[in-house]
Amino acid sequence: MAVSPGIYNFTVQRSADHELVLIFKDSNGDAINLTSWTVASQVWNKGRTTKYADFTVTYTDRTNGRVTIALSDDDTADFPDELRYDVLLTNPDGLKEYYLEGIIYVDQGYTR
Repeated sequence: MAVSPGIYNFTVQRSADHELVLIFKDSNGDAINLTSWTVASQVWNKGRTTKYADFTVTYTDRTNGRVTIALSDDDTADFPDELRYDVLLTNPDGLKEYYLEGIIYVDQGYTR
């Protein structure tokens, strides 16, 4: 079954930590049990020629489809003003599908 990824654009502050809590659901609105699944997420430039970061993935509640993806202040320190990301899930059978994608807008943080 092909998945059409959801789109979620968001803004991060440069040189600041940022995390997103994600809950994955099926077409009926029921949580996907992520036991034995893997989640990966990366940050790239639009042309996909430069990778800027790998999100840290924390499985906060696998049975209810809940994970947290996070970027550290070191990750965001050198981000340009606009980037792309996606979230790839791999099920226990090895099927890989993108469930989420979007644009990351970056604002300058001033306090150090």
